[in-house]
Amino acid sequence: MASVSVVIPTLNEEMNLPWVLRRMPSYVDEVVIVDGRSKDHTVDVARQVRVDVVVVAEPRKGKGVALRAGFAAASGDIIVMLDADGSMDPREIGWFVSPLQHDYDFVKGSRYVTGGGSEDLTFLRSFGNRALTQLANTVLHSNYSDLCYGYIAFRRECLEVLELKSDGFEIETELIVRAARAGLRIAEVPSIELGRISGASNLRTFRDGWRVLRTMARECTFWEAPTAGARPEALRRVKYTYPNINFPRTPTDPLSLLAQTALGPQPSLVPQPSLLPRVEGN
Repeated sequence: MASVSVVIPTLNEEMNLPWVLRRMPSYVDEVVIVDGRSKDHTVDVARQVRVDVVVVAEPRKGKGVALRAGFAAASGDIIVMLDADGSMDPREIGWFVSPLQHDYDFVKGSRYVTGGGSEDLTFLRSFGNRALTQLANTVLHSNYSDLCYGYIAFRRECLEVLELKSDGFEIETELIVRAARAGLRIAEVPSIELGRISGASNLRTFRDGWRVLRTMARECTFWEAPTAGARPEALRRVKYTYPNINFPRTPTDPLSLLAQTALGPQPSLVPQPSLLPRVEGN
């Protein structure tokens, strides 16, 4: 069975990260936290909740910088990128991992296919996302349903093909465009975007929409896939069934959590066993 690494870029997420780590399925072999600029207890909290967490100190600014550092540090056969704010449920990781254990190279979450959804998507953001997605599909001859969503997993060997360079938020667009242009076998699975547990989002609709558009234009114009221009395969969607698991989504007091350090990890903080979901064909 392929090993799984989860890469989580963090910046002052001490109150949100415990929920994310506690929801991590037991089949995840490695969790990589990339931090270097947090001014709170993010790293200490991560180590308290999950004693085997790998911490990468990255002082440079940018989500792309953090993700690339995490990808380089990850040792798993499969790499999953996950946000630290609680907007992406780690219990969905199995739906990304299963296709990668069969015929797929790259799996992307979608809020728009049946079974997906969002608690945080405004009308304006949804309209802009659909417009950008349609533009990408026209240019790339692809069939994405959700361009601007960063819940993504891929085989480790794809990193050499994708040649990632972006330093900021636009790395998500770079990943998606290059995966299609490189002819990777792509699957799209439903995902439910949750609201951020606490704190303010750094998302800015017009600014980030422009960055996505600019990155798409640059990648489609200048990047030459090392796969000799192979035609992108038709995007295939995977059937699914969601487990009905409830867990309270509330901010965690980092000081009360860190006070338990002297006592060692508590049973309630240890990830519970979970099985990989079944995938029913393509």
